[in-house]
Amino acid sequence: MTTGSPAGARSRRSAAPWHQVGAAELTCAGPTSVQHETTQLIRRIVVLSASAIVAVVALAWLLGWRGPGDVLPARPGADRQATAPPAGATGAPAQPPPTVGVVEVSPRQVPLPVAYAGRIGAPRDVEIRPRVGGLLLSREFDEGAGVKDGQVLFRIDPATFRVALARAEAQLAQARAAVRQAEDNYARVSELRQRNVASEQQLEQATGTRDQARAAVDLAQAEVEAARLNLDYTTIVSPVAGVTALTSPAVGSLIQPQQTLLTTITPLDPAYVNFSFTDQEAQDFRELNEHRAKPISEKDLTVELRFGDRSRYDKPGRIDTAAQRVDQQTGTIQARAVFPNPDGVLLPGQFVRVVIRGVTLPDALVVPERAVSQGPQGASVYVVTAANVAEARPVRLGQEVRDGFVVTSGLQPGERVVVDGVVRVKPGQLVRAVPAKPSPEGGAAAAQSSEGAPATTGSAGVGSPDGSTGGAKRSGARP
Repeated sequence: MTTGSPAGARSRRSAAPWHQVGAAELTCAGPTSVQHETTQLIRRIVVLSASAIVAVVALAWLLGWRGPGDVLPARPGADRQATAPPAGATGAPAQPPPTVGVVEVSPRQVPLPVAYAGRIGAPRDVEIRPRVGGLLLSREFDEGAGVKDGQVLFRIDPATFRVALARAEAQLAQARAAVRQAEDNYARVSELRQRNVASEQQLEQATGTRDQARAAVDLAQAEVEAARLNLDYTTIVSPVAGVTALTSPAVGSLIQPQQTLLTTITPLDPAYVNFSFTDQEAQDFRELNEHRAKPISEKDLTVELRFGDRSRYDKPGRIDTAAQRVDQQTGTIQARAVFPNPDGVLLPGQFVRVVIRGVTLPDALVVPERAVSQGPQGASVYVVTAANVAEARPVRLGQEVRDGFVVTSGLQPGERVVVDGVVRVKPGQLVRAVPAKPSPEGGAAAAQSSEGAPATTGSAGVGSPDGSTGGAKRSGARP
């Protein structure tokens, strides 16, 4: 039997698991056998470790443990399976087109009021100086108060002028007595001459004396009138209605004729309002008139006045005059409007806004303000085509009016412009167009535009006001 041979023993040890090899067996074996067994054991450990690592890597790959950017290869037909609808389904419903409110633009005549900043100025300041000198007896008005035409302002001591008048009247009486005597003498000499009693020389002398007496009467009469005027000049009255200055000579002062300034009166009625407009606006107005069948004249223009609190002056004015040259410093043309001011509400130096009406734009296309979008390339609107497709259309805006903006280019009459739902629209998108609703802010916007925005003048770039109903009226006596 071969069971007891060393080869059989090695075969049995090889069949047994490596961890069951006992120390006794290793001890009984020789040195060469021990080394061989150790080498075999290390090889088995390495093989088992490598197998375990390969298994772990394969499991991680199968479970999807991959780094950022690793993509598993797609299986054939996976995209079709992912996009295929569920069994029995016929497809998801399409989104309906957004509903937008549109307005159809059509040419119409648009009022174009314009506003400018202005300042009220008096037509003239009247200096009050005495015509006669003397002692100032009294001042019959309050300094800085308003006075009426013909109202007494000052009184000068009239004593010396009364004496002068009495002297002149006495001289007149003396001259009249002398003329009567001369007339009687001439009558006697004339009669004697007819009878050849008096000579021709005597008649001529009587005639000369009579004529001198008559001239003396005329001179004395003039002296009386002059004395009476000087006496009247001691009472100084206002030649115009207006507001007096705050200073005047003190009562008791000795004033000099035609030299001493007693006070200054500023007339308030009418009131003149000075404003300016640019030369470009003047050119635009001329071009507008050239295309009109009936040109607009100054008589067709009416002028309103608005105060700083947006209240409106209740009396209309008119354009008075305009300069025929451009100011080199401001580049504007000076103009003046005149307003009735019987109650003295308008004060010189007051800042106001001048609203001019009567200019209209014929065949203008107007779009609401909320329909306009502003971008880096300028203004644009959405236009709905006949196929109900939204189209972004760049436009050029002109004057701002009550209903929005005048479009000078980019739109054609009859086109539909999106007003409501602009933010929901994209270029080329199919939309459902319905008539736009009136803007709830229309009244407020109209009232605001009526006050005027900065005019396009040298003063401030004036937007143009509508001025239909905005602001309360102001009237009444000057405070």
